[in-house]
Amino acid sequence: MYNYKLTIQYDGGRYKGWQRLGDDENTIQGKLEKVISELVGEKTEITGCSRTDAGVHALSQVANFKTAKKLSESEIEDYMNKYLPQDISVIEVLSVPDHFHARYHAKSKTYLYRIWNKEYSNPFMRKYSMHVDKSIDVTVMRKASEHLIGEHDFTSFTNAKSKKKSMVREIYSIIISENSGFIDIRVNGDGFLYNMVRRIVGTLIEAGLGQLEVSEIPDILISKERGQAGGMADACGLFLEKIEY
Repeated sequence: MYNYKLTIQYDGGRYKGWQRLGDDENTIQGKLEKVISELVGEKTEITGCSRTDAGVHALSQVANFKTAKKLSESEIEDYMNKYLPQDISVIEVLSVPDHFHARYHAKSKTYLYRIWNKEYSNPFMRKYSMHVDKSIDVTVMRKASEHLIGEHDFTSFTNAKSKKKSMVREIYSIIISENSGFIDIRVNGDGFLYNMVRRIVGTLIEAGLGQLEVSEIPDILISKERGQAGGMADACGLFLEKIEY
């Protein structure tokens, strides 16, 4: 078997997320598998590193698939970009060892969240950022984010309902920057739970708006109660930015 690693970019606005849903092809995974299966002449499954939610974008998603058919890297890239929708692109194809697994071998992931923080909307970025029309105190956001760094049980920051799955994750860094009306939040960690980044961003926004005290965040973590964290930020502002191996 031959194993191929793909680096993919996509605008997730019109899709139901990464993960294939039964026979519904309106997912990123579904679209990719359809084209790959046509290329190799057999039904083929693709494994993605991160299962991005509906409406979430990717600047650098990584996936891999295996096939008995030997193909050149350029042949795969050219074919896929010819037949994929224009809002999904394969930007790199690499032949990798048989043991490589896009999800299990990832060491860290970085998500970027973009907030447009002006009184007026941004017509050109409305599909790729969350509009908050009240002034956000970025200094307070940074202080709030410090409580989330490290290894914690993030049950309070996820909508995942599984009782068997560990809710412990480690966040390595949260970097918040301002640029020409945008507030960019980069969250880097070993992995993320369902809706976790959007819950973190929602919490930081509420802190920055003075709707939540920074001192409350440790208690929110300790409570392990879903819904205790801030509201969930819009999907359109979230991008899977980088995966490290």
